[in-house]
Amino acid sequence: MSSKLIAPSILAADFANLQRDVEMVNRSDADWIHIDIMDGVFVPNISFGMPVLKAIAKHAEKPLDVHLMIVDPDRYMKTFAELGSDVLTVHYEACTHLHRTLQAIKAEGMKTGVALNPHTNINVLEDTINDIDLVCLMSVNPGFGGQSFIENTYAKVSQLKTLITRKGAKTLIEIDGGVTNANAKKLIYTGADVLVAGSFVFKSKDPKATITDLKHIANT
Repeated sequence: MSSKLIAPSILAADFANLQRDVEMVNRSDADWIHIDIMDGVFVPNISFGMPVLKAIAKHAEKPLDVHLMIVDPDRYMKTFAELGSDVLTVHYEACTHLHRTLQAIKAEGMKTGVALNPHTNINVLEDTINDIDLVCLMSVNPGFGGQSFIENTYAKVSQLKTLITRKGAKTLIEIDGGVTNANAKKLIYTGADVLVAGSFVFKSKDPKATITDLKHIANT
């Protein structure tokens, strides 16, 4: 069985010590670095844009898992590729022509990701699942870190896993929002492959040990 991945979310890091926190993730058992790009339009918050992503990429030694919570993501495909994004995730709700967007991400050499808001049914991916490398299920309403986990997520993971299996796809399932050591095991058991953890990691006394703990829970 392939190893389950942990992707600490830099949105919860200390922005005044971003290099320090990225270097901590480099040294940790984390697999990816999850980066939320928010525009204040698609979600009611503004996080960071290209210059900060460029700064993170300069210090990062792990793949960059970039999550675009923005309207009209198609405008920036080339830019995000040039900035070093390994996985580029767009929101289903922000893409008028999802298939075309996925082709554009692939054309730039990145892995394709599609995020679904908590209220979006996984059936909307029926026609595109074979073109998607990663589906990011939002387990909180997107926009702000530190929110409580939405319990309905487990059912959505099961439904998505069924769709992936039925279509013979190789798509990974990522969970983003409210992930802790209390729900990690059940999420993996239900079918998750990648766990994004923000506040739980960066607000803990020892973030590096917390990442190790999550990695252990996810893979035992």
